[in-house]
Amino acid sequence: MSLFQLTKGHLLRHLLLYFICLICHGSCLSAQGQSAGSLPRSKPSDQGLDPVQLSNFVRSLDEQIQGMHSLMILRHGMVVAEGWWAPYRAEDPHVLYSLSKSFTSTALGMAVSEGRLSIDDRLVDLFPDQVPKDASGNLKAMRVRDLLTMTTGHQEEPPISPDEVSVASFMRAPVPHLPGTHFKYNTAATFMQSAIVHHLTQTSLLDYLQPRFFKPLGIENPVWDSNAEGIALGGYGLRARTEDIAKLGQLYLQKGRWGQQVLLAEDWVQLATSKQVSNGSHPDNDWNQGYGFQFWRCRHDAFRGDGAFGQYCVVLPKLDVVLAITSGVSDMQATLNMIWDQFLPACLPVKRLKASTADAALQKSLSELKIPGVQGKATSSAFPYQERVFRLEENPDGFKYLRLSQDADSQSLLLSLEGAETHVQLCAGYQGWKRGTSDIPVGRLAHFQREPIAGTYAWENPQKLVMKVCATQTPFHLLVSLAFDGEVVEMNWASNVAFGKREKETLQGRAMQP
Repeated sequence: MSLFQLTKGHLLRHLLLYFICLICHGSCLSAQGQSAGSLPRSKPSDQGLDPVQLSNFVRSLDEQIQGMHSLMILRHGMVVAEGWWAPYRAEDPHVLYSLSKSFTSTALGMAVSEGRLSIDDRLVDLFPDQVPKDASGNLKAMRVRDLLTMTTGHQEEPPISPDEVSVASFMRAPVPHLPGTHFKYNTAATFMQSAIVHHLTQTSLLDYLQPRFFKPLGIENPVWDSNAEGIALGGYGLRARTEDIAKLGQLYLQKGRWGQQVLLAEDWVQLATSKQVSNGSHPDNDWNQGYGFQFWRCRHDAFRGDGAFGQYCVVLPKLDVVLAITSGVSDMQATLNMIWDQFLPACLPVKRLKASTADAALQKSLSELKIPGVQGKATSSAFPYQERVFRLEENPDGFKYLRLSQDADSQSLLLSLEGAETHVQLCAGYQGWKRGTSDIPVGRLAHFQREPIAGTYAWENPQKLVMKVCATQTPFHLLVSLAFDGEVVEMNWASNVAFGKREKETLQGRAMQP
């Protein structure tokens, strides 16, 4: 064998190892260069994804899934596609609802690695002063493991609203089933994980995660709502950016490593993302594929964290892919179906022909995404540029007055509802989004105060005004219609999604004299 042949052989072996790492374990390259800043960017075709099929996927999401807010796709640790449906923006955090659970269990895993507790510790031993005198045998048998796997033994979920949830309320709830034997989705069980971290570390969940998770991953200014005692809600209440969601998925894809650091034990990642308990048997339902430690198993050997109305962190280990999605949808399975049907084909071997052009076309499509506005004219002949005030009839929300004003110069519009406790102030632009802040009362677990919003309006006819207002850090849009008949106004409004009725009570009022 010649020196040339030997060198060539070594070279081929090194190239083969490189491509195996890149294709199967691409994160082993990207992890070395990871920092606390933004994730690295790359063209889809450079990471083996078909940009044409990706364009089809994005188009399908846009056209068939009403309520998309953001999408970010990682391959081999690189962001290969990202887009926000205007007025949603990359820099804005988003309410995650139950996707918060995956962050909470991450904190608990870190506490376990630090030797602060074991997943086989009993709850009554961790909170001896909170155990009821008549505690049942099932409550006494409940372990931390049961909190993680949603097998606490409850038949009915304990209270979860911020003003009710507590260690005491959880301990008082009946436990009719033997823990570990009965899967019941249980947000209060995740609160207990937060309470455990709070109790053992004498610091909040946010403060505990700051040096161990948020700072190393470059997650800035996370916000987590708390209960009346100042304990993070755990099961929901976290706000984070789309890229922060993607980083969570990438950390788990890399088995707990970030750059040169081990942030989370590999054996914890294995347990958390594998099937620990059965939760159904329907082969086509992604909520029936098994449950880990606050992660769902999915079809196609994937796992995910998710939250109400379509907040997703989907990880496909065999493809070295992470998808982060925020949205306001009522059918969460439809989005997952779209991933399996439309995204997976993009992971087949890509044809390099004209890939650069296709990459550019995809980026253009992603940059032009927007939530549909409303149609009509900028002004009404029956409603001149002025402020009108209407005294409202008695209503469940306690609103007393409705004020409507339109600016003659900028054509912007302001709708105000004034009550004793809630002040809704909806601003809107014509054929564009106008930003502001307002209270957003959209039902149980979704009453927001001074929330960032963006609105757009149009006059469908001289007597009818329509508005769409997005609470841009939440899943919620308000759809508003005002019908004028002389001195009388009737306002109908509804949210795109809700934890109950989407339609709010109709408001009726009569114009007041200037």
